[in-house]
Amino acid sequence: MPVLNIAMVGSDDLAREIAKPTDQRDVHTYVHKEAGSDGPRILSLIRPAKYPERLRPFLNALSAARVGIIEVTAVDATLGEALVAFASSSLPHGIAIINPPEGEWVDEDQVKMLFTQAGLGGWTFAKGDGIELRKKLYDLMDAISDELKASAEAPLVIPVDQHFNVKGIGLVAIGYVQSGTVNVHDELVLLPANGAGSAKSLQVMDDDVQAARAGDRVGLALRNAKEDHLGSGTLLVRPAVEDKKTNTTIPLAVVAHHRSKLDLTRSPFQKRVLTEGDVIHASVDLQFVVGRVASVDGSTAIVAWENPLFIRRENPEPTLIAQLDSKPRIMGSALLECLE
Repeated sequence: MPVLNIAMVGSDDLAREIAKPTDQRDVHTYVHKEAGSDGPRILSLIRPAKYPERLRPFLNALSAARVGIIEVTAVDATLGEALVAFASSSLPHGIAIINPPEGEWVDEDQVKMLFTQAGLGGWTFAKGDGIELRKKLYDLMDAISDELKASAEAPLVIPVDQHFNVKGIGLVAIGYVQSGTVNVHDELVLLPANGAGSAKSLQVMDDDVQAARAGDRVGLALRNAKEDHLGSGTLLVRPAVEDKKTNTTIPLAVVAHHRSKLDLTRSPFQKRVLTEGDVIHASVDLQFVVGRVASVDGSTAIVAWENPLFIRRENPEPTLIAQLDSKPRIMGSALLECLE
């Protein structure tokens, strides 16, 4: 079942116009399923309920998403930061809905100008009608179908955001399949602990499945895995392959960064620049890692990370760089080169 994950900044009321609520924690999720020519197609809204107070759930939603929705209720600092975040996440496809509170007014021309300045000029504007919005989202799903297919064929990366023991099943890890496809019985490596385990069974949307693909939120029952190898920021990948008989070498899908050379593309709305000694946060593939800037040369910085930051070896996603005491908190996006 193809899935389109959508990061949403907006109200619960608007989200319920589009899809049915399924999970109501820090990040609220909503799902809508329709039959397509090749089977069911799913829209999955990921809405950080406590944004702007809490930044990390919003960044996690952006990590999992392929398109975005912004409900514009006012032209303010929160809108500016949301625009910076979506643009820095390289989400060129999205929908904006202007919906000010009753008795108030928002200048649509000003909002469109801000979207263009932020780098989101390709987003479309729509009314807050659930049926119309679903149609537009399915149109976007069709527009990026090749991208979604390629993601499912890429090396496997699954960030884990929950884990627990279930009586009769054992250790279960839950997360979004960021890239690749995981199958029942696949052998897995748990990073950064470098532990091992295998997928005993898989569930997607409460259904037992034989495989979960990029975009799916999957629950994996793990065999022969240790619970203390799972935690916030754990990634599941396939083991490296070194077969001398067939001369086959396949490295891990991700590279562990302890120190990185960081080339920052600063947001046009961000006036602050990085300086030596700054504390920053990096967000990529649902990781949120603290680093300290060791040196700066123009837009390039050397950063030492408090914990390993794992970057995909092939076609890495943009790494968002944040400073929690700046306004907006998002500095921009960066390309990282591993130094050690």
